[in-house]
Amino acid sequence: MQRYIEKFLRYLEIEKNYSPHTLLNYQADLEDFGDFLETEKGKGSNAIEFSMDKVDYLSLRRYLARLKERNLKSRSIARKLSCLRSFFKFLCRDGYLKNNPTLSLTTFKLDKPLPSFLTEEEVIRLLNTPQGKDERSLRDQAILEVFYSTGMRISELVNLDIDDIDFISGVVKVKGKGKKERLLPIGEYAIKAIRAYLDNRKKQSSVLFLNKNNSRMSTRGVRNIVYKYIRLASLRSGISTHSLRHSFATHLLNRGADLRSVQELLGHANLSTTQIYTHLTAEKLKTVYDMAHPRA
Repeated sequence: MQRYIEKFLRYLEIEKNYSPHTLLNYQADLEDFGDFLETEKGKGSNAIEFSMDKVDYLSLRRYLARLKERNLKSRSIARKLSCLRSFFKFLCRDGYLKNNPTLSLTTFKLDKPLPSFLTEEEVIRLLNTPQGKDERSLRDQAILEVFYSTGMRISELVNLDIDDIDFISGVVKVKGKGKKERLLPIGEYAIKAIRAYLDNRKKQSSVLFLNKNNSRMSTRGVRNIVYKYIRLASLRSGISTHSLRHSFATHLLNRGADLRSVQELLGHANLSTTQIYTHLTAEKLKTVYDMAHPRA
């Protein structure tokens, strides 16, 4: 089992350009499945021999039942099932197996939860919360401005270098999922905040955002900063770093941006992923209703 996992992960890394974070998740899911196969060995006539070509539809159903017994959420089970589908498809494609036992499994249908987002007024309140003129406060201000100005992911933000930003053209280069690069417009407020931070920064470095040890910030460090200002701004619960990305997309669509452009800005491979942002605020819906309905 382990050698198959290693071959599969190498394929995902080299040919599919999956991120280290995604590779770790796949590895954990497959090792969990391997542990299940080990526990199934020797259980009577229905025992699973520890050979991948002996894994069949019934053994996979038993594994899914075991996951439900562990009270895992439907989304977590669906993710593990998706991992197994990719794994067995790879094994069959490369000739390690003749039959794919996942083909008969039913696909989980999950409702996509509406993303949490801030109103434009709440975003302004959050962006205005860092008030200090010291290096750390200016850095925090720049982080918040860049998040909302570009809609980039937190992993993309922490990997930014100064050379990635074209201060004259107002464009920033980011490396997204699958190591795919894309160019994003960045607004004047964010550019101004970055310049103020860099002008007051003592440490010379090619890295854009530095922590207190003058090294590249981690995603955890950035999350802690954003949560700090969410609390200080007294914003409602359920708001996270990703909420700024959701807010970016929602506000663009509410102000007339087309879905395809927002898809490009967010770096989504499929338009269906972006369509979740087509929800509108209650105020926007009420305005449209009042303007359009003859008996409003």
